[in-house]
Amino acid sequence: MADGNRRVRSGGRAARRALRTGTDIAMLPGLRRALPLCEVMDGAQVERIDAASMDILENVGVQFRDAVALADWAAAGAKVEGEIVYPDRGLIRELIASLPESFTYHARDPKKNVALGDNQSIFVPMTGAPYLRDLDDRRRAPTLDDLAMFHKLSHMLPALHSSAHHIVEPMDHPISQRHLRITYSSMKHSDKTFMGMTTSPKNAEDVLDMCAILFGADFMESHPVITGNCNGNSPLVWDETMLGSMRAFCRRNQPVLCSPFVLGGANTPASVPAAAAQLNAEALSALAYTQIIRKGCPAIYGHYLSTVSMRSGAPMAGTPEISLMNFMIGQMARFYGVPWRTSGALGGAKTFDAQAGYESAATLSAVLHAGAHYIWHAAGWNEAGMHCSVAKFVVDAEQCAMAYRMGAGPDWSDFDAALAAVVDVGPGGHFLGHPHTLEHFESAFFMPELFDNNSIEQWQAEGSVEITGRALAHARALLAAYEEPVLDLGADEALRDFIARREREIPAADALNTEY
Repeated sequence: MADGNRRVRSGGRAARRALRTGTDIAMLPGLRRALPLCEVMDGAQVERIDAASMDILENVGVQFRDAVALADWAAAGAKVEGEIVYPDRGLIRELIASLPESFTYHARDPKKNVALGDNQSIFVPMTGAPYLRDLDDRRRAPTLDDLAMFHKLSHMLPALHSSAHHIVEPMDHPISQRHLRITYSSMKHSDKTFMGMTTSPKNAEDVLDMCAILFGADFMESHPVITGNCNGNSPLVWDETMLGSMRAFCRRNQPVLCSPFVLGGANTPASVPAAAAQLNAEALSALAYTQIIRKGCPAIYGHYLSTVSMRSGAPMAGTPEISLMNFMIGQMARFYGVPWRTSGALGGAKTFDAQAGYESAATLSAVLHAGAHYIWHAAGWNEAGMHCSVAKFVVDAEQCAMAYRMGAGPDWSDFDAALAAVVDVGPGGHFLGHPHTLEHFESAFFMPELFDNNSIEQWQAEGSVEITGRALAHARALLAAYEEPVLDLGADEALRDFIARREREIPAADALNTEY
């Protein structure tokens, strides 16, 4: 691993200068939404979903495949029979009442701290792709270097507020040790907030120990620095791996996403309202359990939403029902007063084509109007998550920047001055040379860098390059201009020593050993 405490350059000075003259790579602050929320249910329907979810919890129950969790629930006063927990609605409401409505993520660079909850949202790249489409648009297995590339791009793309974690799976490293290198890459190549692996309770503890090296264990007691994701097994199951990881994060006062994994029509009823009711019950049971672990620790109402094609059984993206469920889950999260997570730019296409664009744009627009707080999978996701596309990654990030601009609402700061320009120009004139236009033309309207709005003659003269080619060229320029953010030498050495020790302790050949 590279030595820390120095700025590592990976491109020529001219490349960096050229990029900076045309592109601002400074991270945007967290989005403060000013748009009206889209609410598809009236008050009675919200209460109907709540009542149905509470009936599911009380009468159907949720399976907690974990002895510790079962004992915890029993001690909290829930009815427990075998592995099934039947929490009554009074207990659920009492527990979730202690969840913070909002909190602030603290990044390695304090200028990149971001608030979450209320009207404050962040955009987070995709994770978990077993393949990538690389800088030559070839689909192949990823490596640690590919993961580092995506973390570098995340660092440089303004609308991305996090470097996530395993954007792609580094297939050149043992599974049992992979979480260590993934976490180090997130920390090393970006100074934004990031996510932590929850592939086993011990892996989660390793990640949190690394965070304690970077931020300080005492600091973590009162400052969220990382996000864990705990997926439920729909319908109505939470397993030992996820629950053990949840305990690791909550005990350190670090937030987790409590995320049922919804494939509408396959592991939920083939009904939007009924699927929302089941999802809501699953999420509430996990949110409540976080407060049994540690009262007052932050947690996020999560979900992964997809519908299933009844022709093939394959998950779909960008469908109307996914948007409707996002609107509904947004209303339910607000009903309980908790922040919520969704997925932002899901695509099912096999290449970065029109299908990928349509699907992603439909979902991103919906989740913005639904009032989502933690907008995950907001860049790169394609082929139902089977690959992360470099081209789509940078275009999705620009779409997030456009969504950011729209979500912030109209800018009224220069309204009077702009109206005065109308008086100056009068009927039949134009505004191109007016002082107000000259002062504001770069900021008044969003000008995408990766879309082409020139004439066909100019486009042809410049080589007839389509969106994938432009995006890959932009990604190369970003990487050429990348400058590694300085990591404290002592922290870097301690992190590398920790990784070396844990890799000696973890058997690399035992790839599926869940003890690690």
